[in-house]
Amino acid sequence: MRLCSIASGSSGNCIYIGSEENSLLIDAGISGRRVEAGLKELALCGKDMDGILITHEHSDHIKGLGVLARKFELPIYGTRGTLKAIKRMDNLGPIPEELFREIVPDVDFQVGELTVSPFRVSHDAAEPVAYRVTCGEKTAAVATDLGVYTDYTVEKLKNLDILLLEANHDIHMLEVGGYPYYLKQRILGERGHLSNESAGQLLCKVLHDGLKHIFLGHLSKENNYEELAYETVRLEVLLEDTPYGPDDFPITVAGRDRISRCVSV
Repeated sequence: MRLCSIASGSSGNCIYIGSEENSLLIDAGISGRRVEAGLKELALCGKDMDGILITHEHSDHIKGLGVLARKFELPIYGTRGTLKAIKRMDNLGPIPEELFREIVPDVDFQVGELTVSPFRVSHDAAEPVAYRVTCGEKTAAVATDLGVYTDYTVEKLKNLDILLLEANHDIHMLEVGGYPYYLKQRILGERGHLSNESAGQLLCKVLHDGLKHIFLGHLSKENNYEELAYETVRLEVLLEDTPYGPDDFPITVAGRDRISRCVSV
């Protein structure tokens, strides 16, 4: 199992996840050209992909979807609400109907040897999900765009080998920043985004001996920066009453404009 962030941030998201036999993209929120350039660094290309898992219909998750789906005839997996929202958009160009594959939260499906487990998240979109992907005994998950987390979320993120988790904003930076009041309330609300502190607190609930690598993703360009997200999450782990410390697990901040290291387990 391999996971690599091609881009992760408030301006665009695209994550590669795959095995020796099968490859998937989670979201395509950057240009098709950037996606292809990222895949090239992994010695892959668009025709090697077996599909695109869409978390939700916001532009930072589907910007390059139309181009990639048409060019490589890639299946597009999404919930009914997400696919309906995508089909109503006029800025993606025509997408052949046969490429759309409807999925259901909490119902697993197969893409080759990969078992994909979509699960519900709280975000202001039509029917958003996050994804857990398993190959054999190895499992990775990508969980971003969470306004809040619940016991349900924690259960879905347990016993992972690799986790990419949202650490979107620093609360103080957001509160004193230049965003209009309604947008601040949206981000801070239950259907918004996880703060650095909340990300660290959620992480503490899913740490276990088998977790090999943690990515922090979907950072806000205006209300966060990499060093702050990294240190805040580490501090939460240090302060929390767990048997683990912040140095027990590798933590990488996924960049918005650069490909991350590729982690294999």
